[in-house]
Amino acid sequence: MWSEHLDVVNVGLAGFGDDIRAAGGSVTTLDWRPPAGGDPAAALALARLVRHPEVERANQVAFERYLSARPVLTDVVPAKEAIPELAAERLILHSGPPIAWERMAGPVKGAIAGAVVFEGWARTPEQAAELAASGAISFSPAHHYGAVGPMAGVISPSMPVWVVRDATSGNLAYSNFNEGLGKVLRFGANGPEVLDRLRWMGTELATALRPAVRRLDGLDLKPLIGQALHMGDEVHNRNAAATGLLLKQLLPALIATGPDNAVLRRAAEFITGNDHFFLNVSMAACKAMLDAAAGVPHSSMVTAMARNGVNFGIRVSGTGDRWFQAPANPVDGLFFPGYGLDDAAPDLGDSAITETAGLGGFAMAASPAIVKFVGGTPADATAHSRRMREITIGTNPVFTLPALDFGASAAGIDVRAVADTGIQPVINTGIAHKEAGVGQIGAGVTTAPLPCFTQAVVALADGLGLAAGAAGAAA
Repeated sequence: MWSEHLDVVNVGLAGFGDDIRAAGGSVTTLDWRPPAGGDPAAALALARLVRHPEVERANQVAFERYLSARPVLTDVVPAKEAIPELAAERLILHSGPPIAWERMAGPVKGAIAGAVVFEGWARTPEQAAELAASGAISFSPAHHYGAVGPMAGVISPSMPVWVVRDATSGNLAYSNFNEGLGKVLRFGANGPEVLDRLRWMGTELATALRPAVRRLDGLDLKPLIGQALHMGDEVHNRNAAATGLLLKQLLPALIATGPDNAVLRRAAEFITGNDHFFLNVSMAACKAMLDAAAGVPHSSMVTAMARNGVNFGIRVSGTGDRWFQAPANPVDGLFFPGYGLDDAAPDLGDSAITETAGLGGFAMAASPAIVKFVGGTPADATAHSRRMREITIGTNPVFTLPALDFGASAAGIDVRAVADTGIQPVINTGIAHKEAGVGQIGAGVTTAPLPCFTQAVVALADGLGLAAGAAGAAA
């Protein structure tokens, strides 16, 4: 077996190193890992896909569509108006790939229970959980409806959503509003203060923002994101600059559209007091850009990475709506006082759409201050951005990183490159408590699990008739 041969080689090399050291020399350690995680079938599929002309052509098309996308913020509407299926049945959207209620993580169950009470389908979170378990409510990934939500990712019919339109392709993407930090629905909290905030956001705040956003007549988001990168954001876990830039656009429009002074004051105070307010807008922009690249036959470009607190899933342009899943990795990060790794839920949320688009962990070099929130050093942040270039199709010239001499951020994750190098996409993320209702307990860095990418490689090879069991070899 391959592993047995590797053991022999390792023993031989170890002995050879001892001989060199005995002679007064030095030995360089080689960090080598077999392609495709050592899976022979996946490695064979990978070998057949490398430089395959149809894959290369498809990747050029998909990547150009991503680069050409121009996401603009166009509206604020109730989710059921943007997504008609939410009005037709008791349906709640969640983050990550599909999952049944019985298998959902604690924070997702807590968030869904809160949303059920928010919608008036139950009076208490306990009643809501019983209703959810009874099968009376349907659940679906937000990604299936062109939407994204951070952490638990819950979107219910009455919640307001941002509407982002790709001016190039015309496709639409949606995200819910960001509630801020602490005990919030997206971390599974569902107490009275959480529901009161959601009700205010769905009524007064949304009513004030809707005419203001419409007055902007399409706010171009890529230049705003590019500017925020130059101001210290990576537009995932740090959005201080981007939120300020958004407010700079919104405030004159809010004043012009005439909410009374008390409403205006409450809206402005909420936005200025929430540095993460832009995150959900950023996520919708990234979703719009990546959906533009979806559905290109044989392309190996990743168009979504998402987590539901149990599994991590990716979608690939050349394999359509199919999810490739593996258990979500734990998060290595900084915990709030009194909490630790044993308290944490596995990786959670749709916000890895930012990394998929070349932001977040891929753009950490732009945001050395982020390490105070997620751990590590500024040098680590720069190293992450450099390393991601080894697994991407190209770079995005709009998203440039000052610390890398204004070099462009890596973008267009190629499943072949991930499987070949073993370099897993890096993700900045928040950490939710594993139990429902507790909320956020920290933030950190994690990676996308390698098996998602090896599965995708096998599926792509199969689509070309090149899988391990297929007759013939790659051209």
